[in-house]
Amino acid sequence: MSDAGGLKSWLTTTDHKRIGLLYFWTALGFFLVGGIEALFIRVQLAQPNGRVVSAETYNQLFTMHGTTMIFLALMPLGASFFNYMVPLQIGARDVAFPRLNAFSYWVFLFGGLFLNASWFVGPLFHAGMLNVAPNGGWFGYANLTERQYSAGPNIDFWMLGLQVLGISSLAAGFNFIVTILNMRAPGMRMMRLPVFTWMTLVTQFLIVTAFPVITVGLAFLMFDRFFGTHFYVREAGATPILWQHLFWLFGHPEVYILILPAMGVVSDVLPTFSRKPLFGYTVVVYSGVLIGLMSWGVWSHHMFAVGLGPIADSVFAGTTMLIAIPTGVKIFNWLGTLWGGDIRGTTALHFAVGFIAMFIIGGLSGVSHASPPADLQQTDTYYVVAHIHYVFFGGTILSLFAGIYYWWPKMTGRLLNESLGTRRGRTQSRVHDRRLPDRPRDPHLSRQLVAQPHARSTSSERSVGRGDTGVERLLAPAGLQLLGDPHGHEPPAALEHGASRADAGSARHAAGAHPRAGRIVVAPGRGARPAGHGACAAHPHPLGRLRRCRAPDRGDLSLGVRAP
Repeated sequence: MSDAGGLKSWLTTTDHKRIGLLYFWTALGFFLVGGIEALFIRVQLAQPNGRVVSAETYNQLFTMHGTTMIFLALMPLGASFFNYMVPLQIGARDVAFPRLNAFSYWVFLFGGLFLNASWFVGPLFHAGMLNVAPNGGWFGYANLTERQYSAGPNIDFWMLGLQVLGISSLAAGFNFIVTILNMRAPGMRMMRLPVFTWMTLVTQFLIVTAFPVITVGLAFLMFDRFFGTHFYVREAGATPILWQHLFWLFGHPEVYILILPAMGVVSDVLPTFSRKPLFGYTVVVYSGVLIGLMSWGVWSHHMFAVGLGPIADSVFAGTTMLIAIPTGVKIFNWLGTLWGGDIRGTTALHFAVGFIAMFIIGGLSGVSHASPPADLQQTDTYYVVAHIHYVFFGGTILSLFAGIYYWWPKMTGRLLNESLGTRRGRTQSRVHDRRLPDRPRDPHLSRQLVAQPHARSTSSERSVGRGDTGVERLLAPAGLQLLGDPHGHEPPAALEHGASRADAGSARHAAGAHPRAGRIVVAPGRGARPAGHGACAAHPHPLGRLRRCRAPDRGDLSLGVRAP
């Protein structure tokens, strides 16, 4: 954070710490941009038939929000920790190729600025409007991205911007693979590496194998748009389904490119603040490797609505269920680390435990997509939106926040305010609060499908409820409702996204049972107490002794290197 050497030294630096900080602040800036785009989306949908933005602008916001958050916020936030922490954790002086590292950052910055310039350069293309931002969805489904359906420069910005960002990711991926494999300190064997470094290594292998797939898909699209080829044009004998295969063959490893570093952060934070070694270190490492391998065999569960046939649907339903096993193993390892530990409730620990809870919800909602008949009803509904936000926000973002609080003293030499941070961690429960102004808390959790298609620019009274206030809908970015619908609305008969589909039906079902008396919950201001109706009595906490929050001391700021 030092200004030594001035601005020029930051522009020409090859130091891994400075490049990590550049990634960090740039990613936070794009995270703010993506949040503003999400805010406009929620304001537009806050009232039925909203007119805050036009349908065209809504499509641009929808597309750019997803693209910004995935490629310009979450990935580079993880990269900031890769750059800053990995060389320190393995005992290296720097990454293997410092100049390539700097090149990767500046290419990433150029790609991000290029994408977002599309908001302001409409007059240069005589578009008749200021913004010509990408408008084909963050998934860019063919053949809506072909020239005959999107004649303007909107898709060109998206297509070229992602190709530029892919160059940055590939450069960084090769760099960190070489760094981790070849530059470890003497005696630093692979099975002594911190879990975060292990997950970084798996992530880099996914990057260097997955990004070429999307690069091929984008290259086909570029040739279609610029040179008149027909890779995705059905009338010329091709099939738009080719794009879906290429995009999701990249897209599902991309999910684990985002979540594996998060798992590594949590695996470093929990042992520190439970004052005991990570439970089952070897199992955690190998389950992460297994997740990376299995991520290549599940992509078509995104395509159950396409009509791939019973054999393909059955195979991908099975692999989707199987990949939940190594993920579940990690969760039990994390809980085993907390069990019986000397727990200190720091902000980093709050976010790490919040990650476990939110990721379980996101994971369970994801497993429900493994059933093709259920997935057919869930496709293009807010249930899917809820799933992806529970995984990426409740999972990746919360764990990265844990990493920020955990490593901030290492990166800056300063401590963040623990009191404010702990309060911020507790507010994560507000993610679930959807209907509280209308009804008391329901002791039973329920899950409901919201049948309004997620890509529509307006919301109907029937799908959002006549009795709701705009404020409530602004606080409901996810359609997964854990508290049920007090108005008893049924979904509309058909989903109106693209072509008409089968009746969504009423998908209400109970997903919880009465809590067992021996279970322990923690409520702000009440401490540990047994779960149940109105139970508030003090109870010994089974996970260890809870202490009041205090600033971490030197012992808490370790890099997580495993002892021999």
